[in-house]
Amino acid sequence: MKRIMLKSKVHRAAATETNLEYDGSLTLDASLMEAADMMPNEQIHVYNLKNGERFITYLIKGEPESGVVGINGAAAHKVEVGDRLIIATYVLMEDRETDYYMPKIVLVDGNNKIKEIK
Repeated sequence: MKRIMLKSKVHRAAATETNLEYDGSLTLDASLMEAADMMPNEQIHVYNLKNGERFITYLIKGEPESGVVGINGAAAHKVEVGDRLIIATYVLMEDRETDYYMPKIVLVDGNNKIKEIK
C-alpha cells in the first residue's frame, strides 16, 4: 500500500508580498527551498495561520537569503502581507518506507531566516 506522507515544510513563514497580476504560484527564498528539500515547480500546500485559508500551488525560486515569500495570482486573495504560513510538500511512499522516514521541518524567525531544521 502507498500513503501520502509529509515530505517537508517551512513553518510560520511570513508573507512578504502579494501579486494578483502574476500567473500563479508562490515565490520562496531559494535558501528556504534548499533547506526544506523543495524544488522549483514542485506542488505545495499552503496553510494560512491567520485566517485558516488553504490552497495548493507550485514553487518559484526566489533570491537566496532574501526572505521572500511572495503569493502570486489568485492565491493572493487568500493572504495578506505579514500573514504566517505553513508551506508543505508531500511524497508518496510504500508502507515499509514510513518506518524510517522523517520529514524536514524548517522553522523560521520573523524575517524568514532559518532558526532550526528538524
